[in-house]
Amino acid sequence: MASLEPLTEPLLYRAFQSATDLLTPARLAAGWASSALALTAPWVRDVPSVSRMAAGWEMLVRAGMTHHRPSYGIDSVRVGAHETPVVEEDVVGTPFGGLVRFRKEGVGEQPKVLLVAPLSGHFATLLRGTLTTLLPDNDVYITDWRNARDAPVSEGAFGFDEYVAHVIAFLEAIGPGAHLIGVCQPCAHALAAVALMAEDDNPATPRSMTLMAGPVDTRINPTTVNRLATDKPIEWFEKNLISTVPARYPGAGRRVYPGFLQLTAFMLMNPGRHVDQHVDLWTHLALNRREEAETIKTFYDEYFAVLDLTAEFYLETVSRVFQQHLLPKGELVCANRKVDPRAIRKTALMTVEGERDDICSVGQTVAAHGLCSNIFANRKRHHLQPGVGHYGVFSGRKWTTQVYPMVRNMILAAD
Repeated sequence: MASLEPLTEPLLYRAFQSATDLLTPARLAAGWASSALALTAPWVRDVPSVSRMAAGWEMLVRAGMTHHRPSYGIDSVRVGAHETPVVEEDVVGTPFGGLVRFRKEGVGEQPKVLLVAPLSGHFATLLRGTLTTLLPDNDVYITDWRNARDAPVSEGAFGFDEYVAHVIAFLEAIGPGAHLIGVCQPCAHALAAVALMAEDDNPATPRSMTLMAGPVDTRINPTTVNRLATDKPIEWFEKNLISTVPARYPGAGRRVYPGFLQLTAFMLMNPGRHVDQHVDLWTHLALNRREEAETIKTFYDEYFAVLDLTAEFYLETVSRVFQQHLLPKGELVCANRKVDPRAIRKTALMTVEGERDDICSVGQTVAAHGLCSNIFANRKRHHLQPGVGHYGVFSGRKWTTQVYPMVRNMILAAD
């Protein structure tokens, strides 16, 4: 039986790809039908039976996922009284991720901010709303993680240590005086990076570090997500969730945690909501309520854009952060070096949590304050945002109007 394992391991990804391929002709046909219908007279499209059929075609066209990063779509931003053009610049890059700067034309010097995005099955464009809020006041850079299935096996491994090394390299590329904002999953990785830089007295060590809704110590108020990570040994995750990239892609043969599995796991946490949203979408399309339909479509265009994680990054993160709790226990080793947050002295620290966060619960992020015991108390801040869940910490109205002003004040005070 053991001899069959190398043969059966890739089947999960192949099954997904086969299902996608089988659906492609139907999606193409639905697209052609929709295009043909668009050429007919408006009164034809307004016939109830026709509009319902057209809604069904559009739903079929939209069925499925994409593995390509959506556009950030930020062409300009309002700075003061002026609408200012924004230009995306690739600063540095590797096969696993790049550093992208959103340069504003004709704007003077502003605080430099590195936004460290999660690597958890979605592209960094998921933080588009976070970016849009940060841009008027800051010179913003983002970690633009790439799809692991596009990285040839010859490029080597990308695990926990490599993620931390990328964060350090990106901060060095930005230069001295930057500020770091870690969102969600990478808070532990970002904290490790800053601790190592502080210990080395690296001139690019950030002036401030803001950790938002991230798992620094998941022993505190464990959530359903935390319990799922600890209920089974790491061997179970490797056997059941890791697959091999099929031959058609540049990363053929690389072992990955497929993005479609991560998306499925997210959706199964609240399946009723997603079903209701798609029923609503069909209804809006059938009744020609385009504005309401567009809101739902915009969300799911982003949500269904998935990337694969390297197996080593996924397994090491689950093991080190969620199962062994190495960082809060003082036992985390990164690139053969002990990570000691007490080395951080000059970097100001802010943590942000959401009162209703059911992914990273209250207490898990603020734990960073206890670990960074050598930062003076007057350079530490914590904010618990009432009435928001996980995503409300870094996106939406309350992020923009209530959370961000505090983050901005922290950056300005430390700059």
